[in-house]
Amino acid sequence: MFKNFPVAPLAGAIAIACASTATFADQTDSQDVLVLDPIVVTASKIATKASDVPARITVISQDEIQKNPALNLNDLVKQEAALNAVQSGGLGQTTSIFTRGTNSNHTLVLKDGAALTEGINGKNNTELLDLSDVSQIEILKGPASVQYGSDAIGGVIQLLTDTPDRNSAFLTGLYGENNTYKAILGADLFQNGFYAQIRGQRLESDGSQVLNTQDENEKAAYDQKGHSAKVGYTQDNFNTSVSISENQGVNQYWDSTAGTNTAKRDFKNQLVNWLGQYQINDALKINARYSNYQDQATYIETYSYAYDSERNEGDINLNWTFSPTQNVLLGVSTQDTDVTYDYLDGEQSLGSTGYYLQHQYNGERVHTQAGIRLEDDDQFGQHTVGQVAGRFQIAPLTSIYANIGTAFKAPTAYQLYAAYYGNQDLDPEESVSYEIGLDQQFNYGLSVFASVYYTEVENLIGTNDAWQYVNIDDANMTGGELGLKWKNDQLFASAEYAYVKTEDESTGLELIRRPRQTLTLTAGYDDGTYGVNTSLVAHSDAKAQATENSIKVPGYATVDLNAFWNVNPNLKLFTNIQNIGDVKYKAVYSSTDTWYIDGGRQANVGVTVRY
Repeated sequence: MFKNFPVAPLAGAIAIACASTATFADQTDSQDVLVLDPIVVTASKIATKASDVPARITVISQDEIQKNPALNLNDLVKQEAALNAVQSGGLGQTTSIFTRGTNSNHTLVLKDGAALTEGINGKNNTELLDLSDVSQIEILKGPASVQYGSDAIGGVIQLLTDTPDRNSAFLTGLYGENNTYKAILGADLFQNGFYAQIRGQRLESDGSQVLNTQDENEKAAYDQKGHSAKVGYTQDNFNTSVSISENQGVNQYWDSTAGTNTAKRDFKNQLVNWLGQYQINDALKINARYSNYQDQATYIETYSYAYDSERNEGDINLNWTFSPTQNVLLGVSTQDTDVTYDYLDGEQSLGSTGYYLQHQYNGERVHTQAGIRLEDDDQFGQHTVGQVAGRFQIAPLTSIYANIGTAFKAPTAYQLYAAYYGNQDLDPEESVSYEIGLDQQFNYGLSVFASVYYTEVENLIGTNDAWQYVNIDDANMTGGELGLKWKNDQLFASAEYAYVKTEDESTGLELIRRPRQTLTLTAGYDDGTYGVNTSLVAHSDAKAQATENSIKVPGYATVDLNAFWNVNPNLKLFTNIQNIGDVKYKAVYSSTDTWYIDGGRQANVGVTVRY
């Protein structure tokens, strides 16, 4: 149904958008309205104000990231109600992120445009990623295959690093429960357009129990260290940089055969990323990227095994701004992944090349985005996906948006080539998504938003009675989000509610690990010198198994607390209590009365010294 996106209607939409010259009166200013409007790049590969994007996008700032340096990406995205991060234990344990009810491998994780995807099962291994060099996290909800190809059916999470503009250095240290400590050392250098950024970090923890049936002293330790470096040169019409980030360590986990937390995963991931940008003239800009991502792991348990994947990517595009309000992005990207795994039939290679075209119109009150991509996959031939979206400022403080987009997910190496279970006749999963939304600002720093969406995934990959991978049927997700934000001087608060109902159309059952309802609340005070904030995350129950009379994952609620004191410009003291109530909630069903649980309470204190 969705294999070939209707090109003729899309071409017409692009032509109409290109011809559009509609303008509106200037937006009425309101001194009582506080608008936090960061610049984002994930939605279109072009720097755009978040309020102009015709989709729902969330930004996690550097200040939020640095509040608790012990947190990983999964902990941070839990504040986003549309995402469900399921972790099978505490620090370092396997994690799955479900965006708007889609599968965990339907969310693409990027770092400065490069995919952080291991080639075996298509996992992002977000529990093992370090954020020491990350300045902003962007969460795009909805399909993004036009921009990024495979894997972005549910959305995109992008980690962005910054460019130093002054000389500085810092040292952060913290100590917390479960004998957890982390140290981060960093330095930024800048002179005459040349810059360098260096980070080094180390985290160690005794960890926590993995299963609810274990004693609290049966812990699974986590030991991780890493470094990153970025060097570059920037001037008015030319920018280039090369960066390397590496993270390695060991985490213990439960060995089901031995019945203890003596199994170990020895892991290492490394990203090398080159970026280049040249402004040819006022209208033409060329952007290029090459990245190499390596992900390796050895699992040491009763039946030990290992994998090694290497992904090479290239992307080059031309941005033509042919009028003050319109631009066209024309690009080509390629990726090649080589994988070795003990349960694969020898070394395997997966690759594809994508050609994409995107048009944007950014008027005073009208913002449109339309695009098309032709993906030529080495295994599955050509597939066409597309997107049409628009945001309209219907009143000075009111905007609405709508979008429709298709996306796809190619089968993984394991699904295709695994011994006994692989199936080389699999077809890619394909999807179509519809979404409409409203953003309303009020006086006194208050704003609200609402979105509703429907996503249908065709050729959903599952397993048959013999545990072989097959395309089983379609699945759909229907849901929405409602949010409120308020800020008045030093006080702030926000609330977000998300609802999603999923269905496997072959059985009529809901998909597992998708709670129908999620509520997040945040409130706090921040005057720049002192700050304190608290947040709550609450999930309703969810199915634990894909059966009619399935056991349910119980609902739960957790509360976190952060406080800091900037003693002076060079010294910051902070403390965090993650999961104040020490709620040991059930996360993933194992067997009978045995569950994987979360890591419980994790409190820490720390200090940052800056120069």
